[in-house]
Amino acid sequence: MFTDSHCHLSFPELQAQLPQIRQAMQDAQVDRALCICTTLEEFETVHQLATGYDNFWCTVGVHPDNEDVQEPSLDDLLLRASRPKVVGIGETGLDYYRLGERSVADMEWQRERFRVHIRAARQTSKPLVIHTRNASDDTLAILKEESEAGAGQAGAPAKARGVFHCFTETQAVARAALDLEFYISFSGILTFKNAADIREVARFVPLDRLLIETDSPYLAPVPYRGKTNNPSYVPFVAQQIAELKQLSVETIAEATSRNFEQLFTGVSA
Repeated sequence: MFTDSHCHLSFPELQAQLPQIRQAMQDAQVDRALCICTTLEEFETVHQLATGYDNFWCTVGVHPDNEDVQEPSLDDLLLRASRPKVVGIGETGLDYYRLGERSVADMEWQRERFRVHIRAARQTSKPLVIHTRNASDDTLAILKEESEAGAGQAGAPAKARGVFHCFTETQAVARAALDLEFYISFSGILTFKNAADIREVARFVPLDRLLIETDSPYLAPVPYRGKTNNPSYVPFVAQQIAELKQLSVETIAEATSRNFEQLFTGVSA
């Protein structure tokens, strides 16, 4: 019924509880989960989760926040993306939230990393899983630039496709992402008391472009806020969207699961 389109089951606090989490998912009618990779060093663990269970899939990528890790080359991503049950590229994107004493200009390494992921997504025809925080203008600009650069190249789609995950940006950013033919995914943040603006964005996003996620172990929805999150809590996100759109939770579950299948080709019920 429900699909968690973004979780980190390879993280120690969840990996140690995997049997209990899988039972909780079954009890909550959460049929599938996409396990997200954040470093190349982590990839083998993430991939083992995907290949070890018939209702898990995974991605390959290096999160923009991760420094002092192996920097991904295009070949690194292409090689791993060719393996079974790897259905997306990311988590990738830009994050200017923790600049510290650095300037935006100092983050060119992050922008170049993002470009490498976009090129991998185009060459593999696999969707991007995008993280953007305090960097939406540059995120959108680079997506457009890379599409324009790829327009004249043979053998790969000019445009990358994908999802803006854990969306916390404005309606204008959502509209721009939709114009680029991306999906938008909402997390447990949607249930937080102080998230009225994000709820308005969720109301705005068309039903056929929505995904739901936990981003677990982070961002547990109300009534579990502050506790360790896991995929069995994704129905609370669906319930919040159902209330916003005045639809049944079953309708939201069906639509977001169908959207997941359409975006991440190769997954099944």
